[in-house]
Order: sequence, then structure tokens, then C-alpha cells
Amino acid sequence: MRLSIIIPAFNEEQLIEQCVQSVFNSLAANKDPDLTSEIIVVDNNSTDRSADLARKAGAKVVFEPINQIGRARNAGAAAATGDWLLFVDADSQLNTGMVADILQMIKEGRNVGCGSIMRMPGAPRWGNAILHTWTGVSLLFRWASGALVVCRADAFRDVGGFSQKLYVADEIKLSQLLKKWGKKRGLKFSILTKHPLQTSSRKLQLYSRREIIGQFFQLLLNPSQAWHDKKKLPMWYDGRR
Repeated sequence: MRLSIIIPAFNEEQLIEQCVQSVFNSLAANKDPDLTSEIIVVDNNSTDRSADLARKAGAKVVFEPINQIGRARNAGAAAATGDWLLFVDADSQLNTGMVADILQMIKEGRNVGCGSIMRMPGAPRWGNAILHTWTGVSLLFRWASGALVVCRADAFRDVGGFSQKLYVADEIKLSQLLKKWGKKRGLKFSILTKHPLQTSSRKLQLYSRREIIGQFFQLLLNPSQAWHDKKKLPMWYDGRR
């Protein structure tokens, strides 16, 4: 079995090395003679040292010139050689227990893929409340967060990968498509809960509570426009770091 770990990166020089190292450490702690792997960082038209730092950390780097998260993830998948794909955001870190759970899920052969609940060290109380709400939604509908999506490569290709019409919530759309693909074949799409993904709370520090709440209300009240327009999504695309 071959696992391709794909990390989209847009101006992530502050965190990309930690992310890549967390992948290496987690894989090293879960050595398996039947497992091979590769780490692919997708430089999504960064203007900083993200690509150079990723190469120095030991990852293969590919370039996607159009700044869109779905395109970056798809570019990584196109370069991948694995029969399973693991997408993790550059501001997140894998852990040994999570990777063990993912590998066990793959070996059991009952899932088309999975997501994970998250923890966000350093988040204020209101930020943790938002995360807690998302966790409930994720578990109820079995929607993966964009910070971590794992799936069979053949299923990913069959459903068309991440939507390039969306600038946000493309992971939810993919989760829905993978669930349908899996259901036809007696396979589940699960959300892992035992070893949460650690993800950065930087957005809660870089943006005011008013900016964040305003952004999410816009997403909820006007999804047909906001989800398809990068200009309406500064928290994802303005490059503030």
C-alpha cells in the first residue's frame, strides 16, 4: 500500500516545516513493511519561502499558479502515486495516534475515506465554541474539515476530486461525493475521534471576532455568491500571516 500525503501551501513559511516534520515523525512511528509513502507540498503561488523550506524539509514540491485551495489539492493529487491520498493543511500537524488510526482504517478495508475532529491550542473561549459547533456538524453529517481529508485515490478520481468552482467548503462537497461513491460499494466515510488533528488558531489571532463572525454570516446567508468568489473570502485568500 502506498500513501501520498499532500500539503497545499500558500505563504506558509512560518509553519510548513513543522507540518512536514509532523508527517515524517508520524510515519516513522508507524513503520510497516507493507507501507510506502511520499510527501507532496503544493506551492500555491506563494511569495515567501514556503517552497524552499518544504524541499529542505524533505518534501517533493509541485507548483499550482492559480491561488485556490481546491486547485492546489487537485494539483497535488495529480502528482501523487499513492493508492490512498491524505490531504492535510500546512498549518496543521499530524500525530502518531492519528496516523495509526488511519492506517488501521485502510487495512480493515471498510472505508472509502475519513476526516478527523480537531483541537486548536491557544484558541480563545469563543473560538473553541465555534470549533465545538463544527465538530458536532462534522460528526452528524460525516463531513471532513479541509484540514484533513483521507480517501482512496480511485474514488477521488472517479468523483472528480475537489470542486474548482468553490473557493471554500470544497472538502464538504468532496465528503458528500465520497459518501455516495462508497455507499454503492458498501464502504463508509468516517470521522476519526480518538486522536484529534492539531491545527493552528492563528486566524483567531490575526482576525478580530467581528471580522470572523461577519465572514461566517456571509458564508451562511449568501453561499451561492460567497463560496464561489475569492474576493469575498479574505480569511482564506488575503495572505494575512
